[in-house]
Amino acid sequence: MHTDANPVIVRARSAETLQDGATSLITLLADAHHTQGALTANRATLHKGSPGAPAHFHTKATEMFFVLDGSLRVLLGDKVVTLEKGDFVTVPPQLPHAFAPAPGEAADLLVAFTPGMDRFDYYRLLERVFQGEATIDDIKASSTQYDNHYYESPAWQAELRNG
Repeated sequence: MHTDANPVIVRARSAETLQDGATSLITLLADAHHTQGALTANRATLHKGSPGAPAHFHTKATEMFFVLDGSLRVLLGDKVVTLEKGDFVTVPPQLPHAFAPAPGEAADLLVAFTPGMDRFDYYRLLERVFQGEATIDDIKASSTQYDNHYYESPAWQAELRNG
């Protein structure tokens, strides 16, 4: 069987890495246009004390997290679970979720979306906000374009206060 799709190979030495906060990095692996829309993937490196990602949801894609190392707290709806090295979770469309390293821990993650959606420019926007070159209003204005909808979560706020 022959396909017109090509494999996507990303070498660690040439992958683009962004700093989206004082304690976190995003390494860009494959965006939707690289994979003919099949998936989007990145590596998130969250150092101790990183706030991670606030509560949000996506309307079109399932987001997946595989913990490469460390320990990760994940909000799934109104429940918070802790994932350890080697653990995996899928978050279906519309389900509010958030994530951050467990207290006193770091977390290294493979993050993927399927179907793919071009998100690399969203991550670049996060870096520009961190660098003071863009604002939170720019992120809010991009919510439909990048299918990233922020959500007020009392469960996540309580977890962060008690964590």
